[in-house]
Amino acid sequence: SDLLLRIRQEFELDGDTITEILETKDIKKTFGGFYKGHSLKKAPKGFDKNHPNIHLINKKDFILLRKFTNKKVLHKDFQKTVLNSFESVIPFFDYMSSVLTTDMNGESIIRD
Repeated sequence: SDLLLRIRQEFELDGDTITEILETKDIKKTFGGFYKGHSLKKAPKGFDKNHPNIHLINKKDFILLRKFTNKKVLHKDFQKTVLNSFESVIPFFDYMSSVLTTDMNGESIIRD
C-alpha cells in the first residue's frame, strides 16, 4: 500500500511523464497503453476526485500486457518480436523504478 500511495502521489504531482510514456508510438503499438486492470470507483482517501489525473490516481495496478496467438509464437521472428516488446517497455520500467526508489523530493529511499 505504501508503494501504491507513492505512485498515486507521483501521478497527482505529475501525470504528464507517465502519459507521455504511454502515448509513445512503441508503447501504443505494442501494448495499447495500460491494461484495463482494476481501478477504484471513487478517488482514494486524500485525493481530489476532480483532479485532472484521477484516471491514473484511481488505478490499482499498472500493467502493460501483450498477448500472442499461437501462430505468432510459432513464427520464425517471434524472438525478435519479444525482444522488441521488451525494448519498447524500458522507458516505462525506468520511470516506475525511479518513482518507487525515490521520495517526493526525488531523494533515494534505497539504503546502503
